Amino acid sequence: MPFTRGFKGKQGGVAAPRERIPPGQFVTSDFPVLTAGPTQHTPLEQWSLSLQHDGRTIASWNWAEFAALPQTERTADIHCVTKWSKLDTRWRGVTFDDLMKAAALQAPPTLYVMAHCDGGYTTNLPVADMRDGKAMVVTHFDDKPLSPTHGGPARLLVPHLYFWKSAKWVRGFRFMDTNAPGFWESMGYHLYGNPWREQRYTDDP
Repeated sequence: MPFTRGFKGKQGGVAAPRERIPPGQFVTSDFPVLTAGPTQHTPLEQWSLSLQHDGRTIASWNWAEFAALPQTERTADIHCVTKWSKLDTRWRGVTFDDLMKAAALQAPPTLYVMAHCDGGYTTNLPVADMRDGKAMVVTHFDDKPLSPTHGGPARLLVPHLYFWKSAKWVRGFRFMDTNAPGFWESMGYHLYGNPWREQRYTDDP
């Protein structure tokens, strides 16, 4: 699937402190919808989330079990690789730390994870960027259930990285020994995606 280098969206006119806006970004009050394929619609009774390693399932939760896990609320700025930023977004869900606790994992078995999603989408992340409250599986946005267009019923949230890393329709995490590229990473996007360093594409430092 092709991607467009240097895509520019409609420039927003929202004022914001300069120190909150990564280089090359503009602030919008909208919440643009960008996806590589059709919107996924997963019935809650068919939804599950799992942690996997070395070909086996470490733990899994259906929707009711996941909803019973400790819930965390977070306000965060998000930054899309297509150059828009949205400030003070409000989310609720389960931190990756609490998922590990629920799975009785005292330490991660590897240094990297691959997020797997409905629709076949994947994205890779260092485990260090998932722990210590840095990442969540969110089910609510602005106190409302997350809509399918924005990744509901559940999406990954890793707001300190470009927003493609916050994978929509997430269904599981596979621990892996090497930092293998996910969907967009294999198409030319950066393996890590730090917005403050403008790590949009593979050859960006």
